[in-house]
Amino acid sequence: MTLKINSKAPAFISTSTSKNNYSLNDSIGKYVVLYFYPKDNTPGCTLETKDFNKLLSSFKKLNCEVYGISKDNLESHNKFRDKYNIKFDLLADEELKLLKKYKVWGKKKFMGREFMGTIRTTYLIDKKGKILKVWENVKVNDHAKEVLETLKNITK
Repeated sequence: MTLKINSKAPAFISTSTSKNNYSLNDSIGKYVVLYFYPKDNTPGCTLETKDFNKLLSSFKKLNCEVYGISKDNLESHNKFRDKYNIKFDLLADEELKLLKKYKVWGKKKFMGREFMGTIRTTYLIDKKGKILKVWENVKVNDHAKEVLETLKNITK
């Protein structure tokens, strides 16, 4: 069960690949994409991150910041960022605080096994910090493009 549309996005401060801690309050006045993904350097997560990276200038033109969040540590994030020349910040949530706050930590099934993990989810947040749209159980192909198209329609 994800957070509700039009509800206030939970505030947080997180360690970030930009060497500064990032606070959601830093982005008031801008749109924000928070995409939660399971793991650095895995096929789906790499594809999703590269797609957001490719479209970053289009997001920026619409006054929107993009942040990728996973439970990987900063060292892993930095390697991932450098390997693919990612131009936006990745946020580290090793203690699962954000994942739980945003209700994206839950039961997953893979090859008949059940385990706890990150449910691939994207939140689009407006300039006042309210949730505009939620994508649950994201399929990575063309996902970044779909988020961008949604933002374009909202900002028209």
